[in-house]
Amino acid sequence: MSFTRGSAVWARRALLAVVLVGAALVPGRAASTAAGRCHHARCQHQVAAVLWTRPLPGSWAAQSGALGTVLSQGQAYAAVGNGVAVVGFGVTVVAYRLSDGQPLWTADLTEFPVGSTVVSVRSWPGVVTAGVSVPGGAVSGSRDEMVLSAATGHRIRIFPAATYGGAVWASTARTVIVGAGQVTSYSNKSGRMAWRRPTGPVAQAWRVDGDDLLVTEAAGGYLGTAPVTALRSISLRTGAQSIVRPAVRSFAGSLIGAIGGVVLFSGPAGLTAYSAGDGAQLWQRPHAVPEVVDAARQVIYVVGGSALIGLDPVTGHKITRAATPGAAGLYAVSNGVALGLDQGALGDAWGYDLARNKVIWTTRAIPWPHFFLDLSGIGGSADPAGRTIVLASCAQVGVATTSAMPPPCLRPRLVAISLAEAARETGRDRDT
Repeated sequence: MSFTRGSAVWARRALLAVVLVGAALVPGRAASTAAGRCHHARCQHQVAAVLWTRPLPGSWAAQSGALGTVLSQGQAYAAVGNGVAVVGFGVTVVAYRLSDGQPLWTADLTEFPVGSTVVSVRSWPGVVTAGVSVPGGAVSGSRDEMVLSAATGHRIRIFPAATYGGAVWASTARTVIVGAGQVTSYSNKSGRMAWRRPTGPVAQAWRVDGDDLLVTEAAGGYLGTAPVTALRSISLRTGAQSIVRPAVRSFAGSLIGAIGGVVLFSGPAGLTAYSAGDGAQLWQRPHAVPEVVDAARQVIYVVGGSALIGLDPVTGHKITRAATPGAAGLYAVSNGVALGLDQGALGDAWGYDLARNKVIWTTRAIPWPHFFLDLSGIGGSADPAGRTIVLASCAQVGVATTSAMPPPCLRPRLVAISLAEAARETGRDRDT
């Protein structure tokens, strides 16, 4: 589940990249790299469990301040899961084996016209999908979705998609696409439509919850101010559809998430939860600001001062509360570990165990500077299973040619961190 692009949290996360000072790591596998003495409260030892590092293709720059290792032009996107780590930028998609970082393939999407660029990547069982923004559309261009073999990078199919749509479910057999005015399931083998469900003439907000897609019904779509009067609940496997309506005239606010059979709306009344089955209101928390969700543990986190408050999505009851080292720099919560970035020029990335109120790793051993590769919340740098994250880092910084340009990164690296290994190392350190 991810929150809407219009919320304040999106604006803040756009500035989350920071710089680090650290020792360069050699290519290849490096298990359980220690990160030095802890400088956060409630912490005596911390470990950055670097699983592997590998070279990143493309032209990258070492930005100062709050940016870090970034593409020289454009934005990079990442997906982690199903045995692969995938990075997309420009018209290039590169895949690595998640277990050891072995490069698997590089796909140059030369089928698209000049000016096209990758705007999302996602990893599915057996396939990888890449959303490509194509110039020349009626308003601001259009989008196509490329389906690639996860094993070889071989092009399987290209399907039309909505600008803020694309692949929402995929397997080796089929791909489900949110397109302009409809949701369509295609056969990857033949390219033919398996089923299609119209969603109206204007673009609507949508969220995925397990095997179901929830699409709003609002007169002005997600860009308008008209209330959401109903939800389309579409099975991603079968295409079966039902209409979910609230007991009152409309849902309270804008759709910002769906998890465990619960849909979440945020508006002037605060955070309101409804049943995705019948639209009944389950609970409401006035003034609550949604922050992130832990999909692996099915917990919603809202901001409470400097703390994260974990809520049960069905009841709204508080099940955990923890003060993080820097809630303003929070990126995600994965399997009970908050992932974040300290603010400022010498900030660290960190993993914070919310149950034990303890930092379990930082990235002081990773070359300066770095950042979480994908801040979009769709796909992204964190494995949905909560085991691995990937960062971009710079092992060697060059000299800027002009004062207006950042120095080039001569050795850009992709770094994979094992969250499970970091937790085990911290546990062993505690025992000894």
